[in-house]
Formats: sequence, C-alpha cells, structure tokens
Amino acid sequence: MKQSFSILWLIVAALWSGVVPTGAQVNVTQHHNHDSRDGLYVDPTFTQSNAAGLTRDLGFDGTISGNVYAQPLYVDNGPGGVATVIAATESNKVYALDATDGTIIWQQQNLGAPVALTNLPCGNINPMGITGTPVIDLISRSIFLDAMTTPDGGTTKKHLIYSLNLDTGAINPGWPVDVNAAVPGFTSSVQGERAALSIVGNILYVPYGGHAGDCGTYHGWLVGVQIDDPTIVMAWATDAIGGGAWATGGVASDGTNPFMATGNTFNTGGNWGGGETIIRFQPGPIFTGDPSDYWAPTNWLQLDNGDVDLGGSGPLLVDVPGATPSSLVVALGKDGNAYLLNRGNLGGIAAPVASLRVANNSIIQAAASYRTNQATYVAFRANGSTVSTFQITATNPPTITNGWNVDRGNGSGCGSPFVTSTDGTNNTIVWVAGASGDQKLHGYDGDTGAVVFAGGGANETMAGTHSYNTTGIAARGRIYVAGDNKVYAFVTPGGVATPTPTPTATPSPTATATPSPSVSPTPTPRATPRSRPTPRSRPSLPPRP
Repeated sequence: MKQSFSILWLIVAALWSGVVPTGAQVNVTQHHNHDSRDGLYVDPTFTQSNAAGLTRDLGFDGTISGNVYAQPLYVDNGPGGVATVIAATESNKVYALDATDGTIIWQQQNLGAPVALTNLPCGNINPMGITGTPVIDLISRSIFLDAMTTPDGGTTKKHLIYSLNLDTGAINPGWPVDVNAAVPGFTSSVQGERAALSIVGNILYVPYGGHAGDCGTYHGWLVGVQIDDPTIVMAWATDAIGGGAWATGGVASDGTNPFMATGNTFNTGGNWGGGETIIRFQPGPIFTGDPSDYWAPTNWLQLDNGDVDLGGSGPLLVDVPGATPSSLVVALGKDGNAYLLNRGNLGGIAAPVASLRVANNSIIQAAASYRTNQATYVAFRANGSTVSTFQITATNPPTITNGWNVDRGNGSGCGSPFVTSTDGTNNTIVWVAGASGDQKLHGYDGDTGAVVFAGGGANETMAGTHSYNTTGIAARGRIYVAGDNKVYAFVTPGGVATPTPTPTATPSPTATATPSPSVSPTPTPRATPRSRPTPRSRPSLPPRP
C-alpha cells in the first residue's frame, strides 16, 4: 500500500506542477491531445534552441496508402510494447507504424470501400472514407473511428463506426455499428463525418454534418455509442435542417459533459432549431434544452441567412486563473469573431461574456490554447496563410485582447496550430504546417510570434497536406505530421529516444485476417433517437429593426 500511495503522490505532484515525469508514458490518444482540445504538448526537449535545429528524420519511412485529413495519434506502449504512431486514410485504411523508423507494424484494410465523390450529392473529398480523427481508449486498447463506406460501388452509402484492437488492428467483436440502422432518421448519403471523435466516460461520441456544399436535408448529429456495449446507441440532431457539426476539432469535454458546435441552419422561420450554437450535452448524448446548456449569438438568424457558421471551429475549453468566471468556452466563427462563454452557464440566446473581432474573414480551423508567465493565449488559423493569437484577461469579467499575428504570405499556407512547452508554461512554441502551401513546418515564440523554426531546407518539405485539417503532434522529442500517403517525423537535436519494449508489455494477440464486414443488424436503440430541445430552448427573436 505504501508503494501505491507513493506512485499516486508522484502522479498528483506531476499534474500539479505541469511537468511530466521523465519515465511517465506519453500518449496522444485524441485530436489536439486533451479533452479540452487545447493542442498543448509538454515535452522538455522542445526548448527554443532545440526547436530551431529541427530536422526531418529521413530514416523514418511512414509510407501509407490514401489521402489523409485525420491527425495522427501516438502510443508509447503499442503492439508488443513498441512506441507506435496510428494513421487513418480516406481509403479506409488504418496503420500502426513504428514510431522510431516508420515501418508498418500492422495495417487494417478491410473496413469497406470508400465512397467516390461522383457517388455523393456534393463535397470536396475524394474518395470519402475516414476523415475525422479517431480516438484511442487505452484501458480496452481499442481504436475507434468512423468510415464512410459503400458495399456496392457507390449506390448504397453507410457510415460504419468501428472499434479496432490496438495491438493487432483486428475488428473487435460486436463492431461495426451501422449508423443508418442504429439511428432512426439518419441518412448516410447526405451526412459527412469530418470532425474528431471523443470518448467521455464509457461513451464514444461521433459528430456529423453535411458535405461541403450543404446539399440535401442533412442535420447536425451527435451519436453516442457505449464502448463496452455497442448495441446501446443514443443520438441527438438539430430540429432544423442543417446545423452541421463539422469543425475539425470535433467534440470537446470537461471530463463529464461533451461540448459541440453547430453551423448554419435553413428555413427556420425565425425559430431557433439547434444551429449556430455551442451545446453542452449530458452523457448520452442528452440535450436538456435549458439555456444554461447552450449558447447562440443574438444574431444567429443573420448568421444563418449568410451561411456564416459559428461551427467552423469546434469549442475550446480554457481555464483562466483569476478570471471571473474562470472556466470558459472559446468559440470562433466564420464571422471573424472570438467569443468567451461561461462554461458553468452558457446562457441560451444571449450576449457572450466577451467578444472581439479577431479576423477579417472566415475562421475555419482547430484552435489551441496555452498559458505563459505573461498571459493565457488562444492561437488560431486566421486565414489560409495567417496564424494569430489573442489573450484572455484574468479579470472580472474576462475580456479578449489581440495578441501577435504572423502573415506568412506568398502562398505559404497555414494548418491548424498546436503548441509545445518544456513544462506547461515556459518555452512555448506555436507550430503550424504550411498546409496546401509551402508544406513545411514552422514554429513561433508563444509570447511574441518571433520565428523559432523557419521551415528548414528542401528535405523538410511535406507533400499532401490539407488546409485547416492538417495539424501535428509532439511526442518524445519528435513531431509527427500526416499527409497523403505518408507520415512525416521531425526530430530535435536533443530528442528523447522512443521507449524500448518492456518485458511486462501487454501480450499482443495473434493477428488474424479480418474479412470485409457484413454488419449484423443493430437492435433498436433503447434511447430516444433525437432528444429535442424543450420549448423554452427555442425562443423566437424579436423582429429586427
């Protein structure tokens, strides 16, 4: 018992100080690393001097097959105890790569055929397979993902939610879940799954929106599947048509409740129906309809009519010590505004705690947040070539002030930012991949925006990055970025070697070939398929002057 207490005390002390113990496991199991979606990676090797010497590891293979929109994931204790990078592609293929040399440990290629763009009503991803970033549950050693599939060459479209064995890539028993069959009213042909998945408690949450072009009678959906019993499925959808949950960061969480952003709705008649909003769900998902559990700007109808999605960016949960309130939700919209919301009481259709115009155009991306000795920051992709920051003041109430701004120009491109720090507050570096531009990695001082890493030489170029979807991860002195057909690894001069397999590693079952899935009928969900807002959550706005 004394030994257990000592280990627990060390873990608590490490969390309190923000420093990860040297021997602690490093795992990136979800989009932007944490439930809050902050995109912060604490790694003592990423001093600014080390980061300035970053180089691409040319000995890292990383070869995969298919276009990539999803962020890669990382597990220290992967198959056989080997440090592992997980990558998923639009060809409905999932790979486990050795994190040191990039060779394939296993690959899963039997998740169904992806759907060609010519067989979709609209869109801009071809083919469409796995788009949203998967999520890993380390307790069950399972990878969860959504795959858009067709069993007959494109006539029939199905979203299938899979669980894969982390050690072998085999499909776990009882999976996949056929969303068409499990959720009444859900139509896969008009629904896209572009946002990151999340696990809160024992429930897997999968958000859905439409395809690029807003065709068909799609809705914003949040589907919840119990990870230990996939026959138990619940779902919520917007009452109005539209309101897609498509932001690349997907579902955020405070550890108990999932949070989701929705986009513009159509033909509402002036009655709010779930669009242009940040929603806090009860586990399930269940939407109470209480104003404390959602927020929409007072001009939501104007945003609707202009196709100006609040949901172009997912919710970002930020804590600001000294502020009142201190537990906040940050929302960023295609209207160019940043909003602060009280996480304990979102407020319904109302003014936010604070707002500020922080961009002159649509903000579409996944933001990151971090704290230094100077301030609490939010870093975001302001447009296709600009990374910007703003600060949140520790005041009553908190306010937003503009931070630094770097216009990379010259078609250099800008993906969604992520942040490294040596201890949680010092040596902060904001990283962006030159997505769809120069396709190089760039790093900026978290307090000033000064260039820390300027992209390197020709060897540091990456191919096949995708605009705001592309973001990287940091683990063990390395940065990993996934592009089409390849995962790239970058290493600092003082990089920490990836851990070697331990003799006590979890035994890996022998991989067996998995046939193409024939989905078993899913029992009728026990929960109501759509938890509609109560009447008071759907107020009509007074006529605009």
